[in-house]
Amino acid sequence: MKLVRYGSKGREKPGLIDAQGKLRDLSAHCTTIGWEELSPAGQKRLRAIDAAKLPLVKGKPRLGVPFTGISKIVGVGLNYRDHAIETGAAIPTEPVLFMKATTAINGPFDNIKLPRGSVNTDWEAELGLVIGREARYVSADRALSYLAGYVTFHDVSERDYQKNRGGSWDKGKGCDTFAPIGPWLVTRDEIRDPQALRVWMDVNGERRQDSNTAQMIFSCAHLISYISGFMTLLPGDVICTGTPSGVGMGMQPPQFLKPGDVVRLGVDGLGEQSQKIIAG
Repeated sequence: MKLVRYGSKGREKPGLIDAQGKLRDLSAHCTTIGWEELSPAGQKRLRAIDAAKLPLVKGKPRLGVPFTGISKIVGVGLNYRDHAIETGAAIPTEPVLFMKATTAINGPFDNIKLPRGSVNTDWEAELGLVIGREARYVSADRALSYLAGYVTFHDVSERDYQKNRGGSWDKGKGCDTFAPIGPWLVTRDEIRDPQALRVWMDVNGERRQDSNTAQMIFSCAHLISYISGFMTLLPGDVICTGTPSGVGMGMQPPQFLKPGDVVRLGVDGLGEQSQKIIAG
């Protein structure tokens, strides 16, 4: 299934994308796409609905973040060898973790707002993992069974805040609008191998990132297992799994986002995002 939430910000309705790519309304069956709908039982109930009998949604409404109930976003840094090399960092021997504030959550087509005075805001296309049931000390061989599904994720990053303002990376990761998620949640059963998905990013129509999740240093299953050993993962929690090379910080000379720029990104099978950059 491809689950969505559509409508004006703060008033989104639940929906799904049918086999023909049409948006269908789920309001008669649930009030939102939340913890219940992300659970194995909830997905089973939604999967039993005949999508062809759901009302078609007219026009092209705004798509919001495709689910609610996100208690935390756990980021993974330097998880592609080529990205670590382009930034001059050592290849990690364990996953590098950081947190993104939930106030950074943003719709997949909503504007990205630069923080006041920022001149080093960067792009990062990523695969996002969405937890479907409580995960604590999960073994790697069972880790993927704890997922509700997968999303396209944009880990927007302010590099000066991240690298030069002291302390952890979180300062440069959690600014408002810095976590676009969607356009839809693709349930786990529809993705045969999360380590075989193309990840790409265009900036102003020019391809900047183009890689594959096969290039991850630490696999999706390993990340879920590893992170669940440090914190309990709840339904709706998101793990953004790292970005490949091609970020602005790694260019010669470095290039960063400015007002008026437009980014477009996607992950195979998970849909595309697009955002306009505006001043804070």
